Amino acid sequence: MMPTDAISALEEVPDGTPGRPCWVEVATPDPTASSEFYRGLFGWTYRVGDDGYVMAYMDDVSVAGLYTPQGGQPSLWTLYLTIHDTGNTAERVLHLGGQILTAPREIEGQGGLLIAADPSGGPIGFWRQDHGWELGTGFPGAFTWAELNTWDGPAADEFFRALFGFEQTQIGDGDTFDYTTWRLSGDELLGRLRMGPEFPAGQRPYWMVFFEVDPEVGTDATAALAARLGGRITVPPFDSPYGRAAVLRDVTGAEFTVLDRSLALSVVPEDEIGAEVDDPYDD
Repeated sequence: MMPTDAISALEEVPDGTPGRPCWVEVATPDPTASSEFYRGLFGWTYRVGDDGYVMAYMDDVSVAGLYTPQGGQPSLWTLYLTIHDTGNTAERVLHLGGQILTAPREIEGQGGLLIAADPSGGPIGFWRQDHGWELGTGFPGAFTWAELNTWDGPAADEFFRALFGFEQTQIGDGDTFDYTTWRLSGDELLGRLRMGPEFPAGQRPYWMVFFEVDPEVGTDATAALAARLGGRITVPPFDSPYGRAAVLRDVTGAEFTVLDRSLALSVVPEDEIGAEVDDPYDD
């Protein structure tokens, strides 16, 4: 059963607050193989819609979606943030120097969606949810964190601060380790890592999606299980400010991270960046 504190955490999140993670989904050319992989890794169960979209669940709480992409899109995870208006968001994205990758579209019964990229190039989904695709978070097998990996950290920070009013804190030294965390109303929601020489020179900016690991199982055992299930360990287990993590690829190549928050390292923030929201329509 899901821990009661996880249920409480779900209920405490303000419904529809712009900028909060509201969904994650993976594009896969083989939904059957991907479903079996994540079933074996996390214990997900599934329901398939009339349109073929696969909803994943933990204890009847939705935790992710799986779908077959069009036009040869690579296997990857996409993070969605809540918005109130797709048209206005698209205009603000452009005004703030971003790009629209997939034009706003309405989906009956689900709201409005668009895919954009911030000025540093990281693709991100925005979703106006008309009603209830509740995203379970913070318990084993569910989404627990996401971070933008980008070559231009300041550009990404500025864009998202202006778009959503994120309060941003530098937890590294800003040079050899440039990592900011983003908060709303005191809630730490997302992170941003400036990529360094440990990344391939041609690596495009991307969002990394994290899933919670059961501390009784642990990150090391979860990574080993992923390999036995046909996945791959991209970065072996390591300790981080947010817990013991490992970067994995599923059976179709979609990359994600597993995280055991019970083993988090303490970090003293270097400095805090202001969070005043820029109004692009204020002359």
